[in-house]
Amino acid sequence: MAAEEIAHAGRIVEITPEFTTVEILSESACGSCHAAGLCGLSEVKRKAVLVPTRGIDRKVGDEVNVCLRASMGLKAVAIAYVGPLAVLLAVVLALQGAGVGDLLSGLAGIGAAGLYYLLVYLLRDRLGKEYSFYIKE
Repeated sequence: MAAEEIAHAGRIVEITPEFTTVEILSESACGSCHAAGLCGLSEVKRKAVLVPTRGIDRKVGDEVNVCLRASMGLKAVAIAYVGPLAVLLAVVLALQGAGVGDLLSGLAGIGAAGLYYLLVYLLRDRLGKEYSFYIKE
């Protein structure tokens, strides 16, 4: 695995002409602990990842590595966290500078962050095309 990609082990659960569905087990930090079954704090989640089927010569049940370029992960963090924080801060600071009260500027900032997330939601198909997983051979 190259340093510029993020990879997760998974198992193919479905293959269609368009997409191959790979199930990934996401474990918390203590998920692999030998006492995880006793303490109840461990957490294992199953996630399904859709990978374009083109060029995949696999069958259901095969163990594979699903990869994503690391730069795409950083871009996702920027879209999900940095963008709305910047919008919220810009609106709150601009309204505070204009002499608007704390409550109103805070609510306006939260509303602006909500509009940001609405815009991301509306652009989800366009953004989703940029985040393409692939199976590492």
